[in-house]
Amino acid sequence: MSPALEDMNPPLGPDTWRLLGLDIDGTLMHWGGDISPQVARAVEQVRMCRNHVILATGRNIIATLPVAEQLGIRRGWAVCSNGAVTIRLNPATPGGYDIVETVTFNPRAALELIREEMPDAYFAVEDLGVGFRVSREFPMGELVGRQRVVDDFDELSHEEATRVVIRAPGADVSHFDDLVRRIGLNDVTYAVGYSAWLDLTPPGVTKASALEALRRKLGIYPDHTVAVGDGNNDIEMLRWAGQSAAMGSAPRPVMEAADEVVGSVDEDGLLQVLERLIDPDRLAVL
Repeated sequence: MSPALEDMNPPLGPDTWRLLGLDIDGTLMHWGGDISPQVARAVEQVRMCRNHVILATGRNIIATLPVAEQLGIRRGWAVCSNGAVTIRLNPATPGGYDIVETVTFNPRAALELIREEMPDAYFAVEDLGVGFRVSREFPMGELVGRQRVVDDFDELSHEEATRVVIRAPGADVSHFDDLVRRIGLNDVTYAVGYSAWLDLTPPGVTKASALEALRRKLGIYPDHTVAVGDGNNDIEMLRWAGQSAAMGSAPRPVMEAADEVVGSVDEDGLLQVLERLIDPDRLAVL
């Protein structure tokens, strides 16, 4: 385990910016869908101290925007769909955002292989900015946006996709890891959720790859990057960041990828990181 975050902070001059990659569900947001007032206020203060706070999530655009709004983030960037989609928040644009980067893949082979192994699974292909094309409707609250049930399974793979979701009720989560290795899905990046949920994105695409592109665009030093997450889809992001923290509720592989472990989301453990990024001297001059 690397040293704790407070021991790793590089010297910061008055004009130095940092980049904070922040997972949403289970990190920033409680499982009931709430962000505590203390966390929301701390995020605001972090942003006031020359920090680019970038939401980095598996959520699609439609599900990410309300979180940014709740935090008062109306300008800046967000990484959606596990890194396959990057948007720039812009209140002057219809919808409040511009899509600045998308990475796609042809999902046909993956869909066919997994369908053969799990014929009863639910399948969804992201319909960018709209919702999902689905093999059958997902339970309420699991996908955000319009769900369009296709008449023919082949319609799911007619177009290039940014993200594919497979839900297998009753399946053991560990089965997904075994399945992916066995059927050889080498042309995608995948992340297994807490439940029997599998996310597929284009090869090599992760939250880390999208944040690295933004880091370069913004001119942030690698040592001035911070990331916090709690899920398997955060592992690459935690390894990428100059300083990283896993939530106390995270699985062991996620904790092992981070420099330190903070409290759980129910304990607002994120505050332990946010408070270190708040510089009273910078706030005093605003």
